[in-house]
Amino acid sequence: MKLKKTVLAAAALALAVGPTAVSAQLADDITLVSWGGAYQKSQHRAYVEPYIADNPEVTAVWDESSYEAVAKLRAMNEAGNVTWDLVDVVASDAIRLCDEGLAMEIDHDELLAPAPDGSSASEDFGDLIVSDCFIPQIVYSTTFGYRTDMVGSTPPTDVCAVFDTATYPGKRSLEKRPINNMEWALICDGVPKADVYDVLETDEGQARAFAKLDTIKDDVIWWSAGADTPQLLADGEVVIGSTYNGRLFSVIEEQDQPVGMLWDAQVFDLDGWIIPVGLPADRLARAKDFVRFATDTQRLADQAKYISYGPARMSSAPLVGQHADLGIDMAPHMPTDPENAKNTFLYNYEWWADYRDDLDAKFQAWLAQ
Repeated sequence: MKLKKTVLAAAALALAVGPTAVSAQLADDITLVSWGGAYQKSQHRAYVEPYIADNPEVTAVWDESSYEAVAKLRAMNEAGNVTWDLVDVVASDAIRLCDEGLAMEIDHDELLAPAPDGSSASEDFGDLIVSDCFIPQIVYSTTFGYRTDMVGSTPPTDVCAVFDTATYPGKRSLEKRPINNMEWALICDGVPKADVYDVLETDEGQARAFAKLDTIKDDVIWWSAGADTPQLLADGEVVIGSTYNGRLFSVIEEQDQPVGMLWDAQVFDLDGWIIPVGLPADRLARAKDFVRFATDTQRLADQAKYISYGPARMSSAPLVGQHADLGIDMAPHMPTDPENAKNTFLYNYEWWADYRDDLDAKFQAWLAQ
């Protein structure tokens, strides 16, 4: 807590001095942490390239470690050597990092740009600000893609097709973590969506989810990186697999692979930035300057030119247009499109922030059995 107060005090001092003095204190390099693949490329094109065009003295370096951000930031903080400047994380991880004092609390209206109509950032982002440390960026979903040439004449329309090895034989890919897999397992074992987290909170409910996953365990290829399932689908190594909807958009629309999208029971989630606690003043100033630019209305709308994730700002939505390279309308490819969102599952950020460590341990133990 003392370290956190020191960092905040340094930031306040930097903001108190004049614009020229602040500029002199900006670091010339920035390390950004994200997820790799098509998503990171969309960030680079929408945020980094225009930022560097305006600030040619800056060197931006990417680290593709967001999937293990919590563990790595814990280790960095313990060692007193935080090497990351901005970290892209899912909302539940942001809540955990904030609760543990590893992510910096911010004033969203002070740090972030207002909307074009003058409304504050907190009004523009609205309920998507789920933590005092979280800077929302996109709304995305985790859903399933399938090989259209491997499912016969009856392509899947229901998420429970992943458990139906008789109708859809072959390997399937699932993320190597309990999130989403446990929920889908319970839904496909007959638990109403409204009751999933109440059931999953119990030992019996967890055992029930693992038992359902046991029915396909031998047929699963486990993935850690968002680019894995699209590659497995493109190579024909799996018949169906989960991943982020934007990754599936890329393999379907940009790569023209024989892959279909299954929107049923897609899990809505949020992704955004956190600023690690413990940055020296010059790096903190650069991180703040970059994130203000990267999350303004135009930049968030620009990202949707490259990948089918919904921008987190309300003011960005009307600016979403066509894909920058393909020239196709992007709105129908968003997880929030009414046609795609007929049967969604709402991810519980706070529940997973509370239960993640315990279920991670149980999930890894189950995998090792």
